[in-house]
Amino acid sequence: MGDIFRDNRRLLIFIILSNFLLNFGFQVWQTLFNNFAVEELAAGPAAVGLIQAVREVPGLLGFAIAFLALLMSEIRLMALSIVAMGIGVLLTGQASSVPTLLITTFIMSLGFHFFMPSSNAVVLMIMKQEDTPKTLGNLGSLGSLASVVGTGAVLLLAAPMGYRNLFTVVGVLVILGGLLLLPFGNRQAPLPQGRKVRLRRRYWLYYVLSFLLGSRRHIFTTFAVFLLVREYGVSVQTTAMLFLANSIINVATLRWTGQLVGKIGERAAMTITFSSLAVIFIGYAYIEALPVLFGLFILDNIFFGFNVSLSSYFQKIAVSREEITSNLSTQQAIEHIAAITVPLIGGTVWEVYGRQAPFLFGVVIVLAGLVLTQMMRTTAPLEPGVMTGTE
Repeated sequence: MGDIFRDNRRLLIFIILSNFLLNFGFQVWQTLFNNFAVEELAAGPAAVGLIQAVREVPGLLGFAIAFLALLMSEIRLMALSIVAMGIGVLLTGQASSVPTLLITTFIMSLGFHFFMPSSNAVVLMIMKQEDTPKTLGNLGSLGSLASVVGTGAVLLLAAPMGYRNLFTVVGVLVILGGLLLLPFGNRQAPLPQGRKVRLRRRYWLYYVLSFLLGSRRHIFTTFAVFLLVREYGVSVQTTAMLFLANSIINVATLRWTGQLVGKIGERAAMTITFSSLAVIFIGYAYIEALPVLFGLFILDNIFFGFNVSLSSYFQKIAVSREEITSNLSTQQAIEHIAAITVPLIGGTVWEVYGRQAPFLFGVVIVLAGLVLTQMMRTTAPLEPGVMTGTE
């Protein structure tokens, strides 16, 4: 993962363990959530929808991460975020009503959403620009491996242990893992000193592309599986196998996509991504053959891995490393504006214009992204690991 990790083995171990813990805990929570909410708490569609909306709220609080980074290092913030997520998972197993499940979901999500921009900021601040896509791809592959382990744990242990006990055990494991990692935040790490909370005009394209990628992602995650279940009667077992297949495939492909982005560049990678997504959305709008739709579902997930090119692009245009955390947290907030608004719009157009409408709406979004991608420009660094650029 680069010279910086060879010289700082403990930092490498910290990043690997923290990312594994986070993705493992979240996958267990996500896999159990719907069955737990319905079977244990008798939650209806409206209640589940409300809980899922609340789950996205911490993403809108991303601006807070920029200010927390003024008080503590991103490394310490990552460890605390894992502890918070573990507490949320643990308390989910104790939830006795929908209101308490709302609270535990918010706590879990707060840890998850505060971790991600902090983790990416650490990578962008310490990695050489030519190594960044490969490193982010490797971390994505690691996250997929953790998701496979989490899904496997649910398949093997949910029946004999029960939902509540499994939530409790996994929550305790994640909390203990976060506490063990916490002392690392007190040690000297190779991160730049000082942080700046500053948004710049030069980052406008990064913000807009973040919104478009978030919009297209949430259209697909909201309506693709819904289409398969409602229109084609796909079973929950088949849906679970699709998600498991995605995770297994990602273990290999995310490493490959990171390397490819490093070779062909961010603009070319984003061009391929948006062009391919247009085909996938058109397929979901008009194709009725289930095997083809399953294949497009997996392809969409593969192209989601190319999002590392957007982070790599921002690293190259950032004026200073001290501004990375604040702008990554802003980017997360922008994505979550899309997460909340786009599914509402998509659901409305489905009701009014039919099942094809949300996916055709997605085509418009990715074509807009394709046009804007051609405006991406990067400036070569003066020396490895140093940000360049002007206002």
